[in-house]
Amino acid sequence: MQTHEIRRRFLNHFVAAGHTEVPSASLILNDPNLLFVNAGMVQFVPYFLGAETPPFVRATSVQKCVRTLDIENVGITTRHNTFFQMAGNFSFGDYFKRDAIAFAWSLLTNSVEDGGYGFDPERLWATAYLDDDEAISLWKEIAGLPDERIQKRGMADNYWSMGIPGPCGPCSEIYYDRGPEFGADGGPEADEDRYIEIWNLVFMQNERGQGTSKDNFEILGPLPKQNIDTGMGVERVAFLLQNVANVYETDLVRPVITKAEELTGRKYGVDHQDDIRFRVIADHARTAAMLIVDGVNPGNDGRGYVLRRLLRRIVRSAKLLGADQPTMGALMTVVRDEMSPSYPELATNFERIENVAVGEETAFRNTLTSGSKLFENAADAVKAKGGNVVGGTEAFALHDTYGFPIDLTLEMAAEAGLTVDEDGFRSLMAEQRKRAKEDAQSRKHAHADLSVYKELVDRGPTEFTGFSELTTEANVLALISGGVRVPTAVQGEDVEVVLDRSPLYAESGGQIADKGSLSATGLRVRVNDVQKIAKKLWVHKVTIEEGQLTEGDVVLAQVDPQWRHGSTQGHSGTHMVHAALRQVLGPNAVQAGSLNKPGYLRFDFNWQGGLSDAQRDEIETVTNDAVGADFQVNTFVTDLPKAKEMGALALFGENYGDEVRVVEIGGPFSMELCGGTHVQHSSQIGPVTILGESSVGSGIRRVEAFVGLDSYRYLAKERALLAGIASSLKVPSDEVPARIEQLVERLRVAEKELDKTKAAAVLASAGTFVDAAERIGAVKLVAASAPEGVSGNDLRSLAVDIRGRFGTDPAVVVLLGNADGKVPFVVAANKAAQDLGIKAGDLVGSFGPSIAGRGGGKADMAQGAGSDPAGIDAGLDAVRNRVVELAGNS
Repeated sequence: MQTHEIRRRFLNHFVAAGHTEVPSASLILNDPNLLFVNAGMVQFVPYFLGAETPPFVRATSVQKCVRTLDIENVGITTRHNTFFQMAGNFSFGDYFKRDAIAFAWSLLTNSVEDGGYGFDPERLWATAYLDDDEAISLWKEIAGLPDERIQKRGMADNYWSMGIPGPCGPCSEIYYDRGPEFGADGGPEADEDRYIEIWNLVFMQNERGQGTSKDNFEILGPLPKQNIDTGMGVERVAFLLQNVANVYETDLVRPVITKAEELTGRKYGVDHQDDIRFRVIADHARTAAMLIVDGVNPGNDGRGYVLRRLLRRIVRSAKLLGADQPTMGALMTVVRDEMSPSYPELATNFERIENVAVGEETAFRNTLTSGSKLFENAADAVKAKGGNVVGGTEAFALHDTYGFPIDLTLEMAAEAGLTVDEDGFRSLMAEQRKRAKEDAQSRKHAHADLSVYKELVDRGPTEFTGFSELTTEANVLALISGGVRVPTAVQGEDVEVVLDRSPLYAESGGQIADKGSLSATGLRVRVNDVQKIAKKLWVHKVTIEEGQLTEGDVVLAQVDPQWRHGSTQGHSGTHMVHAALRQVLGPNAVQAGSLNKPGYLRFDFNWQGGLSDAQRDEIETVTNDAVGADFQVNTFVTDLPKAKEMGALALFGENYGDEVRVVEIGGPFSMELCGGTHVQHSSQIGPVTILGESSVGSGIRRVEAFVGLDSYRYLAKERALLAGIASSLKVPSDEVPARIEQLVERLRVAEKELDKTKAAAVLASAGTFVDAAERIGAVKLVAASAPEGVSGNDLRSLAVDIRGRFGTDPAVVVLLGNADGKVPFVVAANKAAQDLGIKAGDLVGSFGPSIAGRGGGKADMAQGAGSDPAGIDAGLDAVRNRVVELAGNS
């Protein structure tokens, strides 16, 4: 049975049982505890917490999930996957244990002809929480399971929670026995490779408090309603029904391995280490594609770092399998072809997926090239000291700082006749993981208590009147202070106010909230901010400036008209810049985020590499041409499929309802899904001045601009600045650039002449240093401070010149400079000194600590820099003493 069919049967089974089919949420949700959605129930958390009333009592979904906690184990075992599909059924105060068990059992064991999966009931086992006698009894009654195929397990295995205070409860897991050839008898407790968990039924009935682990937290008491949350692993069911060895050989994953075989020339199933690499490629390629399509871009922290790491592990694995050409585009194509029947967005947005993945591959291949050079330096340093082991610290630095994989370090070390201190490396990696885990745990906290808003949310959404008016008479439904309802608020207090109607825009879609006021006779209230709860309740954060506000009052809610005018200019300007970017750069310049407020806009978009001056100028021109065209701004509400069919742009990763609002400016010029406020004609935006363009992460660029009066003020300031420069240079304004270029060129020529003069003066001092050389045994030593301000390159030239003047006599030159608080140094030893056992690279260790310096080199030349000029004299004394020791031994 194919994986797409497994998904279809699951959803059909539960829809037929009265469940509402809910689409998979994006992998990115606004939850501070999660990098990615990692369970099917995540999008339903507000319903389980009681913060919102669900629009249905029964639901079913197949949720895309990503878990990356054990990323290093992917491929090593065949049970770890970073991307997986979790099929689930959910009950919100409707049915409980009996129906949950019955629904699961019938789907698993019904014949294929009857819409089930056709599992042999004799090979299914169940587990239950230690004291959940009710579940054990139901397994016997409904499924006919004998006592020996029902196992009781403790809190760590069979009591579920989100790891933070909130809903929890005992769970019951269903396992499939693969047979004695896969492991020992004895059920799941004996061997979870033979007995594979395929479905977890969570009986959510209690509320938990704080705790320190999966099995150490307090049960606070029962929930108001008993809920059901189940999760069936689609990939696990697939590999069992397809009768293959593991999930990597199922119909949606094996084709990626097949493509990797073609690209590398190796075969899966021949070599254990190769198999690990094939599995890494197959797993990570799927996960990366799903993350990119939901709006994630490679970066150095958070979600972006996870994606970058996955993509780089693919490149690394392909390289170790023998691939010497790029592979990412071909791998992503296979993922698209196999997964798009269930996730059509992979096909519609494939160009972006491919560009992001290939761009990261190109960057990392360059990193591997530079990392190879860094490794060669480290290997040379080891050999220079007569060693044969690359230290764990060096291997960790290559991995952590430069992204150079440890297995490539091991391979290159072996080729160089060296080994690597793997224990030291893994110890440092373990410390890093521990710190990361502790940091992640410290960031986890209980979900905000939104129960005070639940009654208000259930009452219905706030009516937003701000599209058509700036002043609205409204009723005060509630006052909230410190998380609790209060009847009144008086002068000087800050409270939250919920109205039945409001013209004030609540922050969303990149547009910050309106400023404004609430008023009545004897009452004046300043509105500082407006936020949404559950996407439909407007919460006004206010300060009582005069009088007393009471629940039930009728007030006049008013938007600051000047604020709104500037805000609409900023938001409409954002749409115009987006449209101009796509016109100039093409359809791959897709929005990745935005911020707009009165007079200012910031727009992030997906793009590899910076913009040229010509592109930036053209974007600004196209934008202002559209402003000057005085396009009509039209808004209308339609259903999501029709809006997409019309060509309206949607933001990646955003969850839209069945009905959406479309903002159209100039017909085909700009059409986007948007709930914000806008001007009525494009000319009302005023001039748009692009301030700059920069990188905010791998594959993400940012454009910032002023609009309207702020744009005019900025240009006026720039004009005044240009006039001042023109006056100083005594040339017309249009000749300023050429005049500055002339001055810069003259300065550049003068600096070169100065450098030549300084270098000549430095080299001229070589004779003085030679005359002052000390004789230590057979060795002539120059250990001295260089002239102040001498650069590293000049210092090296001076040291080489001095060394050369000693001819064939053993000679050592040590020069320490002092430039801008730094201590550049050079050590040079000629062949005769080296024959006596005095090597330049070894001498660095004698004086380096005195100047807080680091550096190195070879037997004839070493250089580096320190940061403590106060230690120069002590350093010179130390190197003299070391030469005395070495010369005496010779």
